[in-house]
Amino acid sequence: HPRFFSGRHEVQSWKTATKQSLCLMWQKVKVQLILGMSFLVAVFWYCRRLYSFLAQLLKRWSNYLQRKLIRNLSVLAEVDLLGYSAREWKGETKQAKHMREAYEELFWSCHIKYLRQVRKDNYCVIRAVLFQIFSQGIPFPSWMKERDILKLPEKLLYSQGCNWIQQYSFGPERYTGPNVFGKLRKCMETLKTNWIEISATKDHEERGNLCNTLFSDENKEHRLYEAIKFIMLYEVVEAYEQIKNREEPVHNLFSLLLARDSSSDPLSFMMNHLNSIGDSLCLDQVELFLLGYLLEVKIRVYRLHRFNTEEFQVSYPDEYRREWNEISLLTEDDRYYHIPIYRT
Repeated sequence: HPRFFSGRHEVQSWKTATKQSLCLMWQKVKVQLILGMSFLVAVFWYCRRLYSFLAQLLKRWSNYLQRKLIRNLSVLAEVDLLGYSAREWKGETKQAKHMREAYEELFWSCHIKYLRQVRKDNYCVIRAVLFQIFSQGIPFPSWMKERDILKLPEKLLYSQGCNWIQQYSFGPERYTGPNVFGKLRKCMETLKTNWIEISATKDHEERGNLCNTLFSDENKEHRLYEAIKFIMLYEVVEAYEQIKNREEPVHNLFSLLLARDSSSDPLSFMMNHLNSIGDSLCLDQVELFLLGYLLEVKIRVYRLHRFNTEEFQVSYPDEYRREWNEISLLTEDDRYYHIPIYRT
């Protein structure tokens, strides 16, 4: 029938038109989808590369900071005592066996389970002593509370007429000249400010963080040590004047120190001993007595090379007051010192 064929033709035409429309639409959508997917892939690739780059950058920066911190931190974190001994004293030589036995004695009999390594330079012993004073929160010595230590350089230079102080040398800097007074003042300010701040910090962890920060700053560290050296010089000057004027009795360690040919007076003590500390010399035994006396701490020293003798454990000074705090050092050669850590 003509109408039937006409309707059938219209239906096919409509299907064909719809199919063509859908194909055209799909072509357009497919292009958009391909472009969109390409864009997303590009964005993903870029973000992944950016993430990888930032991760590498962060890792390198972290490693750099870690290396800087490890290099600058002059008192390292705790390490196992016997593990340290085994690493440092390998082999079967007589000396290696002797040292391992000494470390085992510390571990089993003295309850020293760990140690903190201290940078091996010529400030080593002063560093080890000051670090413990600060980390334990030990306050100013009583005599320092009574006198303003900031005024000691001025008093020595002007009140006591020690013009030779201009020959004072600041350790490895080897500086001498008319600006000594100003530099000494800065050293004393650094010591006083940091000592007061750290000893006032009651939280042990926070105090430890302050110590780590301070002992990672080489410039501040050196000013601390030079301040201690100057205090030693100042006290020797006062003791020398007292001995010369036959006034009040002084501690016998000053008589012992001034009896040496190389330090028979304060000037020779400065020139032959103090000026070299931090540069080419460490403190010797007599000066370690003086250090403990001035800082009002009992310094117990384990001398491993003297193991099995009466000099294995010694105290500086040997005469001390009961109220003084005690700190401990460990040495293998009386030159470089580490910090022993007790555990019961």
